[in-house]
Amino acid sequence: MENFRKVRSEEAPVGGGAEGGGPGSSPFADLAPGAVHMRVKEGSKIRNLLAFATASMAQPATRAIVFSGCGRATTKTVTCAEILKRRLAGLHQVTRLRYRSVREVWQSLPPGPTPGQKPGEPAASLSVLKNVPSLAILLSKDALDPCQPGYQPPSSHPGPSSQPATPTSKRSLGEPAAGEGSSKRLQPEPSAAEEDQTA
Repeated sequence: MENFRKVRSEEAPVGGGAEGGGPGSSPFADLAPGAVHMRVKEGSKIRNLLAFATASMAQPATRAIVFSGCGRATTKTVTCAEILKRRLAGLHQVTRLRYRSVREVWQSLPPGPTPGQKPGEPAASLSVLKNVPSLAILLSKDALDPCQPGYQPPSSHPGPSSQPATPTSKRSLGEPAAGEGSSKRLQPEPSAAEEDQTA
């Protein structure tokens, strides 16, 4: 592949089914019409995705949000969902994993003809079909069916933002904190007379 460059990537058409589906198909069939769909890409900024998602979920009309990503964006998809779950307590989660077929078209690099190619013909191209993992995470304010595969109930422990902050005071390195006693017991230094008796 060193003499080829990638020209384009496109989602390959796949027969209808639960695993494939086109770019617009959602793995959640019974999704409410007002749900927000966040498509996470490899180059997406997490801060931008979360700012929009948090603002959308703050509206009372929005009851659910779906984060979806495929290929190298799957880890970023999980990160976005986990951060949003910590920011907004009580969200129910359903995770779906499937595979998408992506067709990559590669074209030969040298502008001249390749061996066996006639001078008037277009450059040689190569088409590669890949199956890449695709992840979709549904976060809902409303209760979901706990029997469906991939369901996670809301977290029982509070997020870090709801924990009370413990006050800290400035002190020097060797100084014990307020209310703490010294952990070392001060002992008098042995005198020279005591050292002679032990020798």
